[in-house]
Amino acid sequence: TQSTGSSGINAEYGGHAFNGDQSKVVICDTSNVATIYKKDSKGTYTKDTELAKHIERIKSVDWAPNSNRIATCAGDRNAYIWNWNAEENKWKPSLVLLRIDRAATYIRWSPKEDRFAVGSGARLLSICYYDEEHDWWVSKHVKKPIRSTILCCDWHPNNYLIAVGSCDFKCRVFSSALKELEDKPETSGWMPKLSKFGTLLVEFDTSEGWVHGVKFSPSGDKLAWVSHDASVNVVDMGNLTKVYRCLTTGLPLSSVIWLHESSLVCGGHENCPVLYNIVGENVVYGAKLDVNTKKAGGGMSAMARFRQLDDKGTDGDKGTKLTTTHQNAISELRVTKAEGGRAKQFSSSGVDGRLVVWEVDVLAATINELNI
Repeated sequence: TQSTGSSGINAEYGGHAFNGDQSKVVICDTSNVATIYKKDSKGTYTKDTELAKHIERIKSVDWAPNSNRIATCAGDRNAYIWNWNAEENKWKPSLVLLRIDRAATYIRWSPKEDRFAVGSGARLLSICYYDEEHDWWVSKHVKKPIRSTILCCDWHPNNYLIAVGSCDFKCRVFSSALKELEDKPETSGWMPKLSKFGTLLVEFDTSEGWVHGVKFSPSGDKLAWVSHDASVNVVDMGNLTKVYRCLTTGLPLSSVIWLHESSLVCGGHENCPVLYNIVGENVVYGAKLDVNTKKAGGGMSAMARFRQLDDKGTDGDKGTKLTTTHQNAISELRVTKAEGGRAKQFSSSGVDGRLVVWEVDVLAATINELNI
């Protein structure tokens, strides 16, 4: 039901991002180097090049599909924008003036790719844009009322709003319109009246744990976030006082994406993607999007099973290999292909050092109780 691209390195994957045509993917693990893998003629990804400039662990990566620029941020309090230099046939980094005194934790390009956001342990969000006069990337800070490390952020499709999740158990939406770029945002349910840069538009405190993942729906009308209390939270801009909350019975969730306006997929310490549907004013569990590949009985005869019990005190079926595709927690989910506001394909990277691509139509045809 899915194709797996493995780098052959058993390292923990913290994040990943595909380029525009999915011919390449950049991955960050536990080192200070981001690695680019290239798809070969057989459809497998092999190592292409390394992006080595940071001196501490890279925490997050993102790849702008249209401008073909890679953004990285790390524990060394720096962020770099990597541009492909065709003459020198290599990626060249340009430094970003973040002006922070704590580790950079999360980075994301805006939909129009004219700016990007960097979350950090400095209790602030850096909105970065290119200063043509000085030929460098500069930043403006969103500080109040963030009281702890930022773990995630996501841009609204209109390019001028951003949602932020942090360790103070809160999810917030800010205005990110820049007068330096002559932005002309429009009013909406998120921003009833035009607000200047850094204005707190709405704050949600329904979570009882760190907010690990946040995501706007394809239309931008809804916002979803997941936190360390294993809850899935959704709010509609038509009624910002009503939060649809599902407190799951599973382990904490780390990432969330939308399949369409009423279905979302979460991933985390359950080791597999999980579908949730919005039914009325409720977030309802759908199904685990993974197929149990373990064979019953393992093909062992009754005599062999008895010998195992006699020699080892076990029947041999209880190994360390899990029945899920990922053998450890999922660190990040991303939509890799969408049509008409509906996701057709998404990817997941995990602590087990695996990158998995999931086809939504294949999953829908394979899992009986699936309702997407």
